[in-house]
Amino acid sequence: MTIHPPTPFPNIAEQVAFDRREMMDILTLYGRMVAAGEWRDYGISTLRDCAIFSVFRRTAENPLYRIEKHPRLRGRQGMYSVVGMDGQILKRGHDLKTVLRVLERKLIRAVN
Repeated sequence: MTIHPPTPFPNIAEQVAFDRREMMDILTLYGRMVAAGEWRDYGISTLRDCAIFSVFRRTAENPLYRIEKHPRLRGRQGMYSVVGMDGQILKRGHDLKTVLRVLERKLIRAVN
């Protein structure tokens, strides 16, 4: 008979979250977009099956973009995706930095 030590919170299921490296990549992009005046606020949701980093232009509106992490899609299309305001997936892939490049293009503007 095996005795397992009690878990501190037995009723709470594990949640998916961004790790330190992922948050560093996301917050680096977020800082550049804030400095450019494009973004103003963000929100983080950690759910049972996914983690979501939402970006807002103003606090009281719908998110402009959602950066999502779905570990169950790791073997298929890739676990990272960027979703637009209308729900359309703008980019999906296995590497977060590659997926975030779709948002970096918003910083490139023509100079007159």
